[in-house]
Amino acid sequence: MEKCYRLQKNRAFQYVYRKGHSVACRDLVMLIAPGRELKVGFSVSRKVGKAVIRNKVKRRLRECFRPYLGDVKTGLYVIVARPAAAEATFEALQKDMRYLLKKQGALKETAAPEGNRAR
Repeated sequence: MEKCYRLQKNRAFQYVYRKGHSVACRDLVMLIAPGRELKVGFSVSRKVGKAVIRNKVKRRLRECFRPYLGDVKTGLYVIVARPAAAEATFEALQKDMRYLLKKQGALKETAAPEGNRAR
């Protein structure tokens, strides 16, 4: 994911945790706070596993969110991985990401990932 879309500052994460609205599923929790531009942050705690596992989960989550960059509403997003995310397959994480975005109402009306659009 491009650097311009990343939520990096601790202060920004704290803002989303305080002001954001959250939805959850088995592997992930998604928080969305109002904002002027689209920024996404990923949080994977030490409960998920050692550094190699945490980095793998973060890479997978970035790739799961990437197809929706043009299709989600502006705001500040934080995706928190639960410990079950370490054992989840990439396809399961993609499914959970789509479910959470729909549940939050964050997708624009004509939203579909690149690979699934009708031609």
